[in-house]
Amino acid sequence: MSTAELRLRYTTVDFSHAVFEYPLTSAGEAAPFLLTDGQELEKQAVAVGTDATVRMASMRGVDAAHLVLADVDLSGCLFAGTVHLDQIRLEGACTFGTVPPAMHWRGGRPIRFTQRRTLAEEHHWRASQPGAIPGWNVAVFGAGGVGPLQLAPVYRALRKAFEDGKHEPGAADFYYGEMEMRRHADDIPQSERGLLTAYWALSGYGMRASRALAWLGTAMLVTIVLLMGLGLPKDAPEQAATGTVPAGGGKVTFKIKKDDPTIRRTPPGTGSPATASTRP
Repeated sequence: MSTAELRLRYTTVDFSHAVFEYPLTSAGEAAPFLLTDGQELEKQAVAVGTDATVRMASMRGVDAAHLVLADVDLSGCLFAGTVHLDQIRLEGACTFGTVPPAMHWRGGRPIRFTQRRTLAEEHHWRASQPGAIPGWNVAVFGAGGVGPLQLAPVYRALRKAFEDGKHEPGAADFYYGEMEMRRHADDIPQSERGLLTAYWALSGYGMRASRALAWLGTAMLVTIVLLMGLGLPKDAPEQAATGTVPAGGGKVTFKIKKDDPTIRRTPPGTGSPATASTRP
């Protein structure tokens, strides 16, 4: 059994349909490579540009059970079709795409996405929808097209990979993405879609505390306005008991009224109790 490690700079890696029988680590190298004479490799006109970031283009068809990625850019990586994606190990500063940061208007209402990690395929799908807001990346040629039905299990697998790596914030982002894809999928009934939409609107699938607090504040404000407008009843409703008197056979109604409570006190120096009422 053997292992391999790739230390890369200034490159884009495409692992499409690659077969890894043994563990492989692909990592971005922060420091420049040095030649035997001590000169930097970049000075030999190998590097193109000034960005030494290692980017991953695709992992479709790859068995990721033996794969470790460290310090690579995954914002444009295609994950749909990866086998055993939940067993991949992500180390270091592996970056993903994000949602459009600015607020946009659509149909007279503001649209703003909470920042979270997103997959390139979600960008491609949202950019292809009618009325898509600016900021979603359009699919490049050959990327193919996948929808929410295919992306939900991809988000679920990456969520599990982050949970196994004890990266809870990342796992939360992918849980949000999984629920978003589930809500937009075509294989769920309308009743479930309505529940998911309400769950999203009220609390962001339990991931957005500010949204839940906003709804709580709104409910409290509405309650206060109703109390100020309608008020509370001045008098408590009286209890009534209705029955039939056996002697005459007539029907009678008794109204039971509660008196204000009283406190029985014993005046100092006396042995007899006195009654004091709480009525003002």
